[in-house]
Amino acid sequence: MSSERHVVIGAGHAGGRAVEAMRNAGFEGEIILVGAEEHLPYERPPLSKEILQAKPDYTLPYIRPQEYFDEQKIELRIGVAATAIAPTEKTVTLANGEALSYDKLLLTTGGRVRTLPLPGSDLDHVHYLRTLDEGHAIEAALGEGKNLVVIGGGFIGLEVAASARQRGGSVTVLEIADRLMGRGVPHLISQYFLDLHRGNGVDIRLGTGVERIDGDGAVSGVTTSMGEHLDADMVVIGVGIIPETFLAEDAGLRVENGIVVDEFCRTSATDIYAAGDVTSHFSHFAGRHIRLEAWQCAQNMAIAAAKVMCGEEAAYSEVPWMWSDQFDTNLQVAGLPDSWDDIVGRGDAASGNYIGFILDGGKIAGAIALNQPRDLRLARRMMDAGKEYTAEDLADESISMRELSKR
Repeated sequence: MSSERHVVIGAGHAGGRAVEAMRNAGFEGEIILVGAEEHLPYERPPLSKEILQAKPDYTLPYIRPQEYFDEQKIELRIGVAATAIAPTEKTVTLANGEALSYDKLLLTTGGRVRTLPLPGSDLDHVHYLRTLDEGHAIEAALGEGKNLVVIGGGFIGLEVAASARQRGGSVTVLEIADRLMGRGVPHLISQYFLDLHRGNGVDIRLGTGVERIDGDGAVSGVTTSMGEHLDADMVVIGVGIIPETFLAEDAGLRVENGIVVDEFCRTSATDIYAAGDVTSHFSHFAGRHIRLEAWQCAQNMAIAAAKVMCGEEAAYSEVPWMWSDQFDTNLQVAGLPDSWDDIVGRGDAASGNYIGFILDGGKIAGAIALNQPRDLRLARRMMDAGKEYTAEDLADESISMRELSKR
């Protein structure tokens, strides 16, 4: 049996998958998983969907039950945060004063919500959505006759809005930009989701900021940048996350919009690795370092890091991919195009059945799909293979995506 000890800081999705992968790789040494939340490792996508919708048959999104960690002899230190790393001494200090030694250390600390310093942001029933506890708190306040104001028209804000409407509440979304999800999708997709939400009764206000959140102790409303007062029983703010890099920075690791790692998830410090949302990792597809906030990155990069820590040469190299479910629409995005201008499309975006492509030198740099999961999956394979296509072939619906993928 190995005498090595692997310590993982961050007991979320990435941390949970990492320790599982270590055992799957045959590592027999000690594994300690440290996390600040009082929960077993869990997946985050259901927070804004199934949990808020309060589906009666839904179970909590834990990666594994407690029995698994017991059987695999994975020691959980949940409910206690790590406060410092000493790379030279190879120790981690916890908030309770305990010092853990390690042979190899993995950082899967994810991100924290980006906050808005608004007057009234400290009132009761003002929420951000990043944790399971926050998800339960929002879910408990949703329902018929409830007024919700969502600040931010990005992916999370719109998923929250869709779930709240499906619970029967009144929902207003305030977005300072002139379109929805402006950083991640082309104009025609923004327009589709604007129409989708308005068609389902969501009041979308574009080009509208927030002056203050009103209330006495608890939220009673929001005053917009236009001076209008909106009644609200609850406010959810969704304006992105910031990588949780303070431990790495204090320890002297290289940090540039995330903890910088190579394709093998290695940081600038010996025997310290990082994976998931917190990293700025090298992408062979993009040809540069990138930071992604996506389920795929949290899961698959963590597995790759775990394998490397166990002696395998497992580079993380995948076409970036994410998805969002809003009402009856599944949106999927692959790749990292510099721009979504000059998109080549199949189908009609307004109908909700569409896939579009961005070409760069004949290769597919980005693909985006509405309710076309199979075609998007094929597009990801085409992108991964690095094959070249013409705009005419991609737009020709008489040629199936399966046929194109085999060329």
